[in-house]
This record gives sequence, structure tokens and C-alpha cells, in this order.
Amino acid sequence: MTGTDIQATVSLLTELIWKRDEEGVSGLVAGLPPADTALVVSRLDASDRCELFELLDPEAAAGAILNLKELAPHTLLARIAPETAARILHELPSNLETDLIAAMKPAAAEKVLELLSDRETDEVKTLARYDSDVAGGLMVTEILSYAEPTTVGEVVEDLRKNADVYARFNIQYIYATRGENLLVGVLRIRDLLLSEAETSLGRLVLEEPVTVDHETALEDLRDLFDRYRYLGLPVVADGKLVGVIRRAAVEEAIAEKNARQFRLVQGIIGGEEVRTMPVSVRSGRRLAFLSANIVLNVVAASVIVYFEDTLASLIALAAFLPIISDMSGCSGNQAVAVSMRELALGLVRPKEVLRVLGKELSVGLFNGAALGLLLGLVAWVWRGNPTLGIVVGLALALNTVVAVCMGGVVPLILKGFGVDPALASGPILTTVTDICGFFLALGFATLALSWGFL
Repeated sequence: MTGTDIQATVSLLTELIWKRDEEGVSGLVAGLPPADTALVVSRLDASDRCELFELLDPEAAAGAILNLKELAPHTLLARIAPETAARILHELPSNLETDLIAAMKPAAAEKVLELLSDRETDEVKTLARYDSDVAGGLMVTEILSYAEPTTVGEVVEDLRKNADVYARFNIQYIYATRGENLLVGVLRIRDLLLSEAETSLGRLVLEEPVTVDHETALEDLRDLFDRYRYLGLPVVADGKLVGVIRRAAVEEAIAEKNARQFRLVQGIIGGEEVRTMPVSVRSGRRLAFLSANIVLNVVAASVIVYFEDTLASLIALAAFLPIISDMSGCSGNQAVAVSMRELALGLVRPKEVLRVLGKELSVGLFNGAALGLLLGLVAWVWRGNPTLGIVVGLALALNTVVAVCMGGVVPLILKGFGVDPALASGPILTTVTDICGFFLALGFATLALSWGFL
């Protein structure tokens, strides 16, 4: 969709909304490609977005919500009539329904919960107890489970009788249980339909299926789905079937976690920002990061001011200060990335600072020597001054060691104090490498000048 097409579609949709043309609005939204739904809706005024979801039928509105996850749909649902929000939420999978209600302000969430059925309210409250990065927080409770003695004919009859309800379940498997919902086995829909009507599920199911505990962490879930090519796995608590977790849900959660960490590293406090948010919110989140960086950069700049006389006497050194700082920062960020990855995989713990320090020290010494030698030779050849080459090379070599060691241990230290490493590691590392790099280069140059080598 070109820019002209987007603007024309937004204008037409706005006109239909103002006319309260429910049929026209529904037809236009239904005809949009899923990838363009969020694009068009994001260009509407905030009041028009709310009116749009008042005009759409609940099923169509729920389909649109699935394409608006990056546009904070919970705020939109909180602004429309609670009755409309409840009807839309009813059409969504239980895990997404829970996430949206949990993200609302308590007062708005309570109004919506009062309008849901008792079963849905219980499901939402049950799922809301889980963290978003464990199986219980990612699973759906819309599953088909029957007692072990149930026959194929009885299951097929139930499917036909409740087709309207089951149509939104996205069913891939049927589960057999015994007693108080203890999982016995799993059966594919295909195998069910190809079996004799009088055959009991207990004779058809695959016993001892692969299961997931309700407290299984996101990284472990990813490893499970890497090992097993299933579309979904049953989630159990003490052997009782409580839900199903889908491969797509795990992949989406991993992608969102990576995207959130990237935004945090880039200084988006809160980990989420889209341009449909109020300017005050967006500005405040960015300033929270930028204002702290001003203080840190002033500290780094004060080192240069302290060695002002040295820099005035050896102006050529100014060209190498950014190189020393930047190269050391790159080396440190590599160590940060490895530590954060190992923390995510559970391969290292916050208390293993000394172990990580030892591992990174050897890399820092080797890479520092190589980079220092290379930059020192460049400075020597360029300026024709071997002492300048020694000063610059030695400063980069030592600063690389400092940066790599800091980059390796800072995420562990922050994690140990309960601070998100993705948010704070970058600014801390940048400040340290700048201060140390400037101090080492200017300090060595000061000594060389005082001894008459420069």
C-alpha cells in the first residue's frame, strides 16, 4: 500500500466512522490485508479509533486487535464502553484476553470483568497469577479434553453440537483425562475422524505425551519446541491438564522479549513506544534516559578539561581520543552481549563475577594488545612520532582490557541487584570506557611531555 493509498483509505474510513456506517466500516476493515490494518488504524485520531471499535462487530474487532499488539490495544479497550470491550475480549484467546485486562488500570479492568461470564473471569484470574514468561502465562485454556472412556462417536457429536464455540479454539489435538483432570494421552483430530465411532479415546490416544509444567520458563519452552516439532504441547500442574501452549505463542514471546531488550538498550524506558502514544509519555520516557546520560557525559568531559594543557600542547592526540573510546566501547559491548545471552540461557549466575572476570580478562589482554599495536602503528606512520604511537596504542590496549572486563561483569552485578541489565549496562559501560580512555591517553601523554619524549 503506497502513501497515497494509505491516506485515501484513512480518509475514507474516517468518513465512514463519522457517518456511523457500520456496514461500510466493517467491509473496509475486513478488506484490509492484516499487515496494513495496524498501519491504517494508527493513522486515525484517538477518538476515531475508539469509535471504530464501537462500530465493528465483536468478532471483526477481535481480529483487528490481533494486528494491533504494538499499538497498546489495552488503552483503546479501556476507553470504549465496558460492554463493547467485554464482547471483544470474549472473542480473543484466553492468554491475550488476560494480558489485555491485566494491562488496564484496575478500575477499567474491574468494570470489564464484571461483564464477563463466571468461567471467563475465573480463567482470567487464574492466568493472571502467572508471569508472562512462563508456560502458565503463555498458555491458552481453550482446549478439548474428554474422559478416557468417551467414545469417538460421542466426541464427534459434541464437536458438531458446539461447533460455534469450538470454532475459535484453534484446535489441533484432543486430550484424554481420568479422575480429577489427570492427563492420560493426546490424540490428533485426523486420527479421531478416521476411527470407528464406538472406539474409546483410551484405546486411541498416545500415552505419556510430551508435557510442559506450568512454571516452565520461556527459554526452556523454546528449547522444547526446538527438540519437538509439535504445534502445541499440553501444560500440566501436578499431572493435571490446565492448558495448551502453542509454538506460535512461544516464538512471539521470544521475539517480543528480544525487541523489548533492544528498545531498552537504545534508551526507550518502559521498553515500548509507538508514535500513537501521547507526546508527554513518549518525551518523558526518552528524557529519563537522556538526562541521566548528560550527567555521565559531563563526568567524562571533566577528564578532558583536567588535562587541558596537555591537549593544547599535543593537539594531534585529540584525533585519537574518539577512536580509543569507540573501539573500547565496541569491545565492551561484545562482552555485554555474551553475558546477557548466558544469563538468559541460565549458563551463568549473578554471583559468578570472578569466573566471568577471569574469562574476559584473557580475551581483553589478547584483543587489547592486537588493537593497541594496530592503532599505535597508524599513529606512528601518520604523525611520524613513535612516542605518540606508544601513548595511543598503550591507552587503547589497557582501555580494551577495562572495557571487556566491565562489559562481562556489569550485567551480572545489575542482575544481582534486580536491575534490568539491558537498560543500564550500556550507559555504565560507555561512561567507564570514555573516562578511562581519556584518562589513560591524556595521562600517558602528560608523562611523556614531562619526560621530554613528546
